Amino acid sequence: MNFLGKRYLFFAISAIVILPGLIILATGGLPLSIDFTGGSLLEVTFSGTPPTTEEVLAVYDEANVKDATAQTTDSGNVIIRSEFLDNEKRDALLTAMNNAFGETTVQRFDSVGPSIGEQVTSRAAMAVTVSSLLVVLYIAWSFRGVKGAYRYGISAVLAMIHDVALIFSISAVGGLLFGWEIDSLFLTALLTVIGFSMQDSIVVFDRIRENSSTLRRLDYETLVNHSIVQTLQRSINTQLMTVEFLLLALAFFGGVTLQQFVVVLLVGLMSGTYSSIFIAAPVLVVWEQKEWKTWFRKKATA
Repeated sequence: MNFLGKRYLFFAISAIVILPGLIILATGGLPLSIDFTGGSLLEVTFSGTPPTTEEVLAVYDEANVKDATAQTTDSGNVIIRSEFLDNEKRDALLTAMNNAFGETTVQRFDSVGPSIGEQVTSRAAMAVTVSSLLVVLYIAWSFRGVKGAYRYGISAVLAMIHDVALIFSISAVGGLLFGWEIDSLFLTALLTVIGFSMQDSIVVFDRIRENSSTLRRLDYETLVNHSIVQTLQRSINTQLMTVEFLLLALAFFGGVTLQQFVVVLLVGLMSGTYSSIFIAAPVLVVWEQKEWKTWFRKKATA
């Protein structure tokens, strides 16, 4: 199986999958939840016929609550997002809705101040940046006996960036079609995918390192391809048997609350396995052969 012979096809497939979502993000922005922007989320049910979202928003307007948006779920609940609400303001709104629409039951109330939202955003970015730097340093040290050891760390980070870009792309499409938002659970899924992506890439790289001493006579591209084939079964079986089947079950039967988190995690972990084989290792070959000097075309065989 000559995976590396089709490396530019795999690069193109990744670009085709990722770019549409990134274009959506560039034009519409990130669909951030109150975890990042600050504000309040109130989910309520009504004993009688549920009011329309316009009627609910009218109550918010009368209470002089700004930036309010509302949506109705499949179960008939109404979710209202608005500026930050304290307990007193929330109770006043519930009283007004009780008077206008009958008995109102609170299913969920989340409230995050603007300063907390800013801290979550900055710390999330810092966590990803610091972890990426540490991975490059660790891999460079672990592979110090191999020529160009730093390349392995940078290639692993590039594969991680591929997975992160795919997650944001999928989330952008989900936000456009299903109203998904980037919240704290999304951040949890993102950091988990980063960890799995690094692990899968290191497994492939470690086999390349071992083969570099035992198969020295092979040219670099053949050696890397042979290493990929050796680790392919392990990578696929580990993902399918330990993670993917469980996540598929959660996606189908876990309910609406966990659906976005599970789908993001499912796609991200699949991407982590894909990128370790079809992105990280091919980048090493492109770098070793300096193919950018020939416009990324393979050198002619003598």
